[in-house]
This record gives sequence, C-alpha cells and structure tokens, in this order.
Amino acid sequence: MNALSPRAAIGLFLIVVLAWGVNWSVTKQLVQFLPPLWTSAIRSWIALAGLFVILGLSNNLVIPERRDIPVVLSVALLHMTIFSVLVAAGVRFLPASKAIVLGYTTPLWVAIAAPLLGKETLTAPKLAGALLGLVGLAVILNPTSIDWTDSNVVLGAGMVILAAISWAANIIYIRAHRWIASPLQLLLWQVLVATAVLTVSALLVEGPPHTEWSPRLVLLLLYSGLIGTALAYWAMSMVNKSISALTTSLGTTGTPLVGIASAAILLGEPIDMSLAIAAALIVSGIGLATLGDRLLRRQAAASG
Repeated sequence: MNALSPRAAIGLFLIVVLAWGVNWSVTKQLVQFLPPLWTSAIRSWIALAGLFVILGLSNNLVIPERRDIPVVLSVALLHMTIFSVLVAAGVRFLPASKAIVLGYTTPLWVAIAAPLLGKETLTAPKLAGALLGLVGLAVILNPTSIDWTDSNVVLGAGMVILAAISWAANIIYIRAHRWIASPLQLLLWQVLVATAVLTVSALLVEGPPHTEWSPRLVLLLLYSGLIGTALAYWAMSMVNKSISALTTSLGTTGTPLVGIASAAILLGEPIDMSLAIAAALIVSGIGLATLGDRLLRRQAAASG
C-alpha cells in the first residue's frame, strides 16, 4: 500500500493516539477479570487474527528473511511480551492515569541509554529533556502521589517503569537494525511470536484461565485486541511511511494526555495536581529532547 496523503495520515495518527490512550483504561478493567498473562495472551490472539486479515487484504504477508529474525524477536519479546505483561501486572495496583504517565517515560530512557551505549550522541536538548522528564518522574513518585507504605503500589509503579525501560531497549535495537522487509510486513510475525510466548507462559504460570465471561469482558477484549493493538499497530506503520519521524515522535506525547482524560471519564479517576504537573514535565521533556535535537542536526547539516 502506498503512502497516505498528509490529511489521511494525520487522521490515522489521531486514531492511534486515541486508541492507545484509551487502551490503558481498558487494560485496567481487563485485569479485574483476568490475570496479566492471560489478559495479554488473549488480546494478542485477537490482534493476530485482525492483522492476518488486514495484512492479507493489503498484500503485506511475507516470509521474513533470516537477517530480519532478530528484529522480529526483539519487538515480539521486549515490547509485545515483556512491556505488555508488566503494564498489565502493574496497572492492577495503580490508577490507569498514573500508569500511563510512567509508561510513556520510554523516550526519556532512550535519550539516556542510547548515548551511554554509543548508539547516539548526547546533545544538550536530549540532556535537558531527560532531566526535565526525570523531574516529572520524581513528582509522580513523591509520597503524596504514590503511597510508599503500600508494597503493592510500589510494585506496580516499579513494573510499569521496567516496562518503559524494556520498550526503550527495543527502540534502541530497532534504530540500529538494517531492515530487509518493512516493519509493516514483519508485524504479523512479531505478533505471532508474542502470542505463542504469552500463551505458553500463561499456561505455565497462571494455569487455564478461570473467569466469568460476560458481554462487557468480551467487548473489552475486542477493543484491546482489535482497536488498541491490531488497528493501532497497522495504522502506526502506515503513518510512519507517510509523515515525518519528528511529527510522530512529538504527536505520541499526546497519548498519556488522552490516557489521563479517558481514565477520568471511564474510570472516574481524579486528576490531582501532582499528576498534572508530572505529565506536563514528562511530555515537555520528551518534546524538548526530540525537537531540540532535530533542530541541532538541521543546523549542523546546514553549516556543512
């Protein structure tokens, strides 16, 4: 499928941001019915079926070459498995609004880790943005926002932060990988590997799923699998082909804001001052690191 028109790409991107933002509140509800591994596994099965149809209709079903297998495993294990399970486990103990702010610290960990690993240069905007984001992280983790006497709350926060770090590790690897097939063409295989790993892990750790099935649970799973995962992954792949990486990087900072709003509307979670300040600092830090670094590169290119 060819690149989209700018208007179509922006519209599809807005759908992605909305889908991902709302999905945190949906996951918060799902883990009240199912344990984390089964929540992730069943959602992954639904996403796999949806992507098989979408990619089949768009002629994007291919057999990956051997040189693309590492990136298939990286995305499947670090993002679709570890990130997914840690978020589902952590959100049991945290409000969805706080969890999504912690989860979207991923670009900050990339900005910190990539230069340390020799993958990128640590520029002033990246350093300033990372420091601003870390201040936001400290705000949301302060004792008036997170109850440090409750071990479950601390565990939940730790798991979501580890999820963000796992996603960051995946992003750093993806940037270094030399793609043979396109990310869109490898998407089905990534979800297939993640689905297999999640299902086996769920059976071994949690046993067969035991829950009271209801129309609400089915609708939550369908939303999370089809809209929050399959459609969002496909749409993001299309968007990345159609608009600049800078626009998508800055645009995804809207996801935690949508997540906070949806948690307030769908779950009745309050938006307290520390949450608002932390979200503003983290989003600003990501924006500064992304936009400032890109401007420096343009200036360097212009000066030869």
